[in-house]
Amino acid sequence: MSRTVVALVTDLMDRSRLRSNDDLVVRFVDPAGLAAASDADLVVVDLARPGHLEALAARPPGVPVVGFGPHVDEELLAHAAAAGCDRVLPRTRFFKQWPDV
Repeated sequence: MSRTVVALVTDLMDRSRLRSNDDLVVRFVDPAGLAAASDADLVVVDLARPGHLEALAARPPGVPVVGFGPHVDEELLAHAAAAGCDRVLPRTRFFKQWPDV
């Protein structure tokens, strides 16, 4: 049975890496589309993109959110946790662990 991931990710290389897991259905949305992600098993957010951190306010209740961003931007990662990310990872660690996230 496939799980559904809604991804607020705009970078094309990152999108292809997220699609590499055959056990998942990955649907990409813009910030406005995040509110309609109530059917998702997981939401993934690229925190380094403008507007993505603010879009977390519209996230659907009850759906876990994992955010990733640059490891050097500790303030951004801390803000993401405060804004509602259930798990926040540096970008490199996120993609190394992606199949297990």
